[in-house]
Amino acid sequence: MGAGHAHALYIHGHSRVHLLAPEVKVAAAFSMVVAVAITPREAFWAFAVYGALVAAVAVMASVPPGFLAVRLTAILPFIAFAFLIPFVASGDRVEVLGLSVSGEGLWSAWNILVKAVLGATTSILLVATTEVPEILRGMGKLKVPSVFVSIAGFMVRYLELIAEELGRMRNAMRARGYEPRWLWQAGPYASAAGTLFVRSYERSERVHAAMLSRGYDGAMPDLSSKPARGTDWAVAAAMPVLALAAALVAIAGWL
Repeated sequence: MGAGHAHALYIHGHSRVHLLAPEVKVAAAFSMVVAVAITPREAFWAFAVYGALVAAVAVMASVPPGFLAVRLTAILPFIAFAFLIPFVASGDRVEVLGLSVSGEGLWSAWNILVKAVLGATTSILLVATTEVPEILRGMGKLKVPSVFVSIAGFMVRYLELIAEELGRMRNAMRARGYEPRWLWQAGPYASAAGTLFVRSYERSERVHAAMLSRGYDGAMPDLSSKPARGTDWAVAAAMPVLALAAALVAIAGWL
C-alpha cells in the first residue's frame, strides 16, 4: 500500500482527530469497543453516554452523518438477525404492537443492535480519520505481534486487488454479451471464481518472492518513527476513559 493509496472509507481532513497519532486512536477505539461490549444490556443511560461520545468524535472529525449511515449498512445482516430473535426465542411472551414476542428475545435483540451499531460506528470513525497503513503502523507501535499486523495488511490489500480483478472479469464477460438472468445460467461465474483464485495465488507468490529479494524479514519498515505526544494520549484517552467509567458504574449497578 503505497503512499498514494487511500481507502474508500478514509476521509481526508485536518481535524484534531485526524492529526492524532495512529496508535492512540487504535487504543482509544479498542477501549471504547471493550466498554460497549461489557456493559449490561439494561444500562440504557450508559449506551446513551456512548452514543453522545461517538457523536462528539464524529463532529470533531467532520465526518458527515450520511457517510456513517451508508457505511453502517454493512451490519444490516446482524440487525436483521436481531429483529428475528424476539419471534423465535423462548421464555415469557409479551405483546408488542399486537404481536406476541419473547421478552428475553427483546432484551437479546436490543443488546445485539445497540452494541453492533456503537462498535461499528467506532470502527468506521477510526478508519475514516486514519489511513490503513497508519493503522497498521499504530498496531505495531502498540506491540501487536508483527505476524498479525502483516496478515491484516496483506488481507486489506489483497481484498482490494481481488475486487478489482473481479470487476475487470465481469466487464469482460459483459462485453462478450454474457448477462445471466437465472441461477442456472451462473455457471461461467463459478469458472471465473476458480480462475480468480488461481490468479490471486500466483500473484501472491510473485509478490512474496519480490519482497524477499528486497530484504523483507516479516515486518514492513517503519518510515514514520515519530512517537505519540503526551497531548495526543490525553486527548484520545478522554472518550475511552469516560466510556470505561460508565461501563464500570453500570456493571456495579450504582445507577
